[in-house]
Amino acid sequence: MLKISNLSFKYRRRDKLVLNDFSLDLNSGGIYGLLGRNGAGKTTLLHLIAGLLKPTKGEITYMGKKTWLHLPSILSDTYIVPEEFTLPNVSLKTYIECNAPFYPNFNEDDLRTNLRTFELEDIYSNGKRLGSLSMGQKKKVYMCFALACNTSLLIMDEPTNGLDIPGKSAFRRFIVGCANEKRTIIISTHQVRDIDRILDHVIIIDDSRVLLNEDVSSILNKLKFADTTDNDIIGNALYSIKSLSGASVITTNDDDSPTELNLETLFDCTLCNREKIIEIFKS
Repeated sequence: MLKISNLSFKYRRRDKLVLNDFSLDLNSGGIYGLLGRNGAGKTTLLHLIAGLLKPTKGEITYMGKKTWLHLPSILSDTYIVPEEFTLPNVSLKTYIECNAPFYPNFNEDDLRTNLRTFELEDIYSNGKRLGSLSMGQKKKVYMCFALACNTSLLIMDEPTNGLDIPGKSAFRRFIVGCANEKRTIIISTHQVRDIDRILDHVIIIDDSRVLLNEDVSSILNKLKFADTTDNDIIGNALYSIKSLSGASVITTNDDDSPTELNLETLFDCTLCNREKIIEIFKS
């Protein structure tokens, strides 16, 4: 569905490459978490996927078509929610009238349902101008519109930044509610605790290299996550980090016992033990 082949990119001719010979394939459907340290090129990669940037070398294809060509069939089926954006100082109904025609699968009933999830349905009915909303409200409205466009590819960069605690809970509910086998959602964030319970798939990148690209079920089949005070377990763990309850550890799952994914610990472990993690998931 989405294929990234030998991708290299830099913003200016004399700049250092942000991504160098980077390759990644994503299948259709599911919620993907894209993780990487600051400067790993996540935002650049998302913009390249959305066709907002043109690769310096290599290519990105979505449904077999190059994204940077800005073909109407691709643009109308792709939506990106960037970390930073502005909304015009118009009512939501005016915003819909101006933007919804570009997305043939836009559904106004879905938009109103999404707004109710965030308790913002009055913004639709009272004609309040979007420019007067708080940053958190703007982000919620923008995401509600993005989901209502019903594109098969939805890209979100730091979507929970600016959201309060109830807003983050509502975000998780409405993402899960909108996910299906025909829609691929890519979420890049440093707020890993906001998304670790909703992901189907985890991608970790660093230095233009994919360190991990696995379904959550595959990760939990091969790794165990736990908080423990047992020094023997801590000493023999693949990775451990001190916590208030002793240590958060990752061990190999040798007895097929189920545990819950700790995305933050997995990320740290992967960066510290990259070759070991790659080897574990080769088999």
